[in-house]
Amino acid sequence: MNESAAPSNPPRTVAVVCTQRIGDVLLATALVRSIKRQWPDAEIDMIVYRGTEGVLEHNPDLRNAVTVERRASWRERLASAARLWRRYDIACATLASSRCRFYAWAAGRWRVGLFDPDRPKRATRFLLHRLAPDEHRRVHTVTSYLALAPVLGVAPVGEVVAPGIGDDPTRRAAFDARLAAGRGTPPRPLVVVHPYPMFAYKQWHAQGWLQLIDWLRAQGFVVALSGGPASAELEYARRIAESASEPVMNFVGQLSLGETAEMIRRAVLFVGPDTGVTHIAAACGTPTVALFGPSNPCRWGPWPRDWPAGNEPWPLRGSGRRGNVFLLQGEGDCVPCKAEGCERHLASESRCLTELDAKRVIDAAKVMLGLPTASAAGDTQPLVRLPVERG
Repeated sequence: MNESAAPSNPPRTVAVVCTQRIGDVLLATALVRSIKRQWPDAEIDMIVYRGTEGVLEHNPDLRNAVTVERRASWRERLASAARLWRRYDIACATLASSRCRFYAWAAGRWRVGLFDPDRPKRATRFLLHRLAPDEHRRVHTVTSYLALAPVLGVAPVGEVVAPGIGDDPTRRAAFDARLAAGRGTPPRPLVVVHPYPMFAYKQWHAQGWLQLIDWLRAQGFVVALSGGPASAELEYARRIAESASEPVMNFVGQLSLGETAEMIRRAVLFVGPDTGVTHIAAACGTPTVALFGPSNPCRWGPWPRDWPAGNEPWPLRGSGRRGNVFLLQGEGDCVPCKAEGCERHLASESRCLTELDAKRVIDAAKVMLGLPTASAAGDTQPLVRLPVERG
């Protein structure tokens, strides 16, 4: 490995490369914040896949989001590398993947990155100057990214930064009016429900969402649905909205990620599955109920707002609260199996979620709203198995 010395002066420009999905990009903002705290005058860009940059909307730590194509040919990758060529004093590869390292190698004059301790790192020697192990089998994704902080010589900061809508008064006034239209006068408290994940194996059942919505409306809350523009998501939300016994505000497919985050910031509660928007809700500081089935919470549980670096928030098994997040696991001895559903493919169902009783979700919502909960007697997995911790 090239052991070239790190830059002796604070860098003027830094690139943080995260070529993965929206949730990964969002969690990598903790590393960006760490760098910005150490070097406030540095101009920081993130290099991400096109289509994921929305989660960085109005991030105060960033200058730009630079996009590359997810399914780029080698010709296109080389063209991107030429455009990036040595534009940054430092480049950080947040993933132990060849593509992420390639863009970091192209972009940075000095380069750091993660390596998988279970795999040989020979090829990495020629691309990066310094390495940190990605202990992905036992730590949260945020902790993995922050492993690069000491390599850079910066203090790790466990703060994930959610997107926003900025300070433009015209945009804010239009958004305010749109959100106020369904809340009445005086405005009733808002709960945001995100019913549709990207993959079916993370999906709760429609009847459960309807029972939850009916309970929320009976308590006097206004319910808003959040979600993206995919046709299946739009159709699912339409059916939920039309089947609810009382009206809900359906914003699915209508808001940017920054606008979605702004709506969540104004809510008293967010409920969603294992998806990128649930990570956004946690980062916003809004009380959040996250529904988890087969996914590994140690690695992917929503990182609570202001949770300290180096303190892992979630064990492998157990439902409970950490800071502003209540992680509710489905039931079963197999949970979490860490697989893609019971049939091991993206379109599979997960019985730990399809059999998850709405009463357990409502009780978790009550915890986060400060309302009394019914006894969990007879529940095969007690509602609160983890102590309440706030970091």
